[in-house]
Amino acid sequence: MARRKVVFEGSMVALVTPFRNGKVDEAALRRLLEFHLKGRTDVIVPTGTTGESATLSHEEHRRVMSIVVEFVKGKVPVICGAGSNNTEEALGLLQYAKKIGADGVLVVTPYYNRPTQEGLYRHYSFLARRVDLPIVLYNVPGRTGVSIAPETVAKLAKIPNIVGIKEASGDLDQVDQILQLCDITVVSGEDSLTMPMMAAGARGVISVTANVVPGLVREMVHAMLNGELEEGRELHQKLYPLSKTLFIETNPIPVKTALGMMKLIEPELRLPLCEMAPAHREKLKDVLKDLKVI
Repeated sequence: MARRKVVFEGSMVALVTPFRNGKVDEAALRRLLEFHLKGRTDVIVPTGTTGESATLSHEEHRRVMSIVVEFVKGKVPVICGAGSNNTEEALGLLQYAKKIGADGVLVVTPYYNRPTQEGLYRHYSFLARRVDLPIVLYNVPGRTGVSIAPETVAKLAKIPNIVGIKEASGDLDQVDQILQLCDITVVSGEDSLTMPMMAAGARGVISVTANVVPGLVREMVHAMLNGELEEGRELHQKLYPLSKTLFIETNPIPVKTALGMMKLIEPELRLPLCEMAPAHREKLKDVLKDLKVI
């Protein structure tokens, strides 16, 4: 059987949404995009959960998607976060992403509702069959309360425009089982596990860490894609302290704090998220100094 074409791979940044005085900071957003184009990030992923989609208004969500697509202008692919726990609402986001020329969408499992596996299948198949746009499934049970079973992923992979899955369950067995059952593209959604996941067959990462060190994450991912395991392992070890520290508090609190220390954005969050605890902030600062980022 012929292998399915890989649509998205490499170092893909789960982009933060900068705020200033309670509003989306569009100037800072464009600075971040320039930072990633210079850092040779392979794919930009705005308006995901790292982009605080849960507290963006519908208007803001669409505005951020539009800014990113317009700024990037096809230099690299853009995958817009377009998930919801309301299937019709998700459909509207997918339709908008298609309208503005996004290259694909990242669709998180419906949170809080806790649908059955049949409900998950119907949710994703409903969206895929109504919008002709590449869809990347997003499995992050620690945040949503539900996990897509490998068997459900395999069933969904038969739909042509469901092209990948961001796996953030933290379970390497889940990755192996998916790859045993189908040839969908798996990418890591857990920065500290990207290297071992790629050793098992994943094709990259949708990364929080890449917000801070896009070049280093890209080096590691491409070393693994090129079969350079020893170099990939060394870069993984270099990145590991940062990848763990960026999750010492709820994402994206630490990564926005780090970007604030780097003077790239104001480290502003929206309630119910709030600033880092002082002790955690000092630990983060030490890690950034070790990497010579600040």
